Parts: sequence; structure tokens; C-alpha cells
Amino acid sequence: MRPIAILLALAAGLSAAEVRPLTVAVVPKGTTHEFWKAVNAGAVKAEREFNAAGQPLKVVWKGPLKEDDRTSQIDVVQGFVARKVSAIVLAPLDSKALVAPAEMAVAAGIPLVVIDSALDSPRRTAFVATDNRAGGALAAGHLVKASGGAGKVIVLRYLPGSASTEAREAGFLDGIKAAPGLTVLSSDQHAGATRESALTAAQNLLNRYKGEVTAVFTSNESCTAGMMLALKQAGLAGKVLHVGFDASAPLIDGLRARAIGALVVQDPFQMGYLGVVTAVRHLRGEAVQAQVDTPARLVTPDNLDQDAIKALLNPPLEQFLK
Repeated sequence: MRPIAILLALAAGLSAAEVRPLTVAVVPKGTTHEFWKAVNAGAVKAEREFNAAGQPLKVVWKGPLKEDDRTSQIDVVQGFVARKVSAIVLAPLDSKALVAPAEMAVAAGIPLVVIDSALDSPRRTAFVATDNRAGGALAAGHLVKASGGAGKVIVLRYLPGSASTEAREAGFLDGIKAAPGLTVLSSDQHAGATRESALTAAQNLLNRYKGEVTAVFTSNESCTAGMMLALKQAGLAGKVLHVGFDASAPLIDGLRARAIGALVVQDPFQMGYLGVVTAVRHLRGEAVQAQVDTPARLVTPDNLDQDAIKALLNPPLEQFLK
């Protein structure tokens, strides 16, 4: 029985036991960062809600361990195509490398919802993500204001081919052009996929521009964590203005201690939830938005304890992942 027919059968009054559940595969860029745990929790929330409403749904979560393992993510997508899942929700870790397996899924009649990071293909049902260029511009606006529009800046990039972080970096660099008193010392170095590789890259940059750098921008969780540690080791934490992207417990501690000046924070829990909800609604034959924005917020030491910010920073992981 095809997925839409299953849901029509439910609408006609058949019991959940009489129909095969839909299976939605959720494929993250990686599985270690706190960001992806929140995406997973949001996907599980959607699964529980559909099942509670009598619409049988199984969410399958699988992705590479590290966010630079393109081959592994390609293999995961191809495996789900072979399994003939009902739909795939994909966060492509490379905007180009994942095109072929993603389009293979669509050709096999499996709807594709892209989340978090863009894919260089129009063959998708929907795109659920933060406006990453706007997020980069938000970071730039804060840095310009906090620095008085003067100083020397390092941009530590994430990974080549990661569309989400490349958009953040571009938005940031465009944003600081508004302050001619700011000079970019370096914007072509990449941190790599882990905190450890980011730490090494950050140490190299800080050593190279010792005595010059007054501010830094980092474009994802692991990149920000590596830079925070490098600044601390160099005795520059709180002296060099650090504006980062994404959140985790150590980064929030760094923000509270003012080792980090600000974080641009997404809502990965909502992203995972809406990714699955959008896929299921499409399978039910409902019209869905082609693009769904999950807004980012600027979090600073001054607004850290606001209720809305606390809710954003503390998604209910234990409720949905244990």
C-alpha cells in the first residue's frame, strides 16, 4: 500500500493496526554535536504526536559520526532508498556531494525534505532551515556595535561545501563592511569537523596575529568551542571579542563568564520537528510550504536569563531521547 493510500485509509476509519506505519528517515550531518541531538529530539516529538493522533509513524535516525564523512552520509541515504522508506529528511553535509543520492531518492518516489543546510538541487519537497546569511549578518551587527566599529577581525570558517556555514560566513563578511574601521586579518582558514581540529586552527591564527586581533567570528558549534578554548589558553578570553554560532553547555558557560561576547543561536529542536511534520503532511497529500524559516536569535550575557532564551537554549532532550 502506498503512503498516501495508507493515510487515506486512516481517514476512512481503519484502525492503526490495519495499516503499515509510515517510515521517515532523518539523516543529520553528524551525530555528536549537541545541535544534532536537539534535531533528533524534535523529530521524536513529531513521531509521538502523529502516533498519538492515530497516524502510525516510525522515525529512523541515522547519520555519520563526524560532519566531514561525505561517503558515510551518501551510503546512509542510499541505504534508505534501498529500504524504500516513505520519506527522507536530510541535512546535507555537502551541498554538491549529496545531490546524486538525494535525487536518486526522489526518482524512486521518496519525497525529500532538506533541513539545516542547502542542497544544490531543486528536486525537494521543502527546505526547513535558518536564514543563515541573515544569521551571519546578525553576528556582524553585534560585533560592529560591541567593538565600536573599529579593530581587526579573524573569521574562522567551518568546512568547504557546507552551505549553511558558508552562508553565515558570507553574511558576516558583508555585514562588517558597514564599519570601515574594521579590518579583516584572515577569512580563508577552515576549522574542520571537530573541536580538536578547530582548536588547532584557532591556535595557529592567534599565534600568527598575536597582538593584532581584536575580534573573532566562528560559524558553528565545534568551531566556536575550539576558538573559545584557544583564546582561553592564550590568555585572550574576554579581551578579544568573540562572536560565535550555535550553543552547547560549554559555550553557554563561556557566554555567562563573558569569555564569549555573543552567540547566534538557532532552534534545532524546531527544525527536526518541522522537518518530519512537513514530510508527513506531504505524504498525506497536503500542500506544504516550499521554504520554512526557523529564526535565529542573538544571545548575550545580558539576555541569557530571559525565559524565551532559556527555553531556546534548553530543549527537552531527556524527554524525547531517553
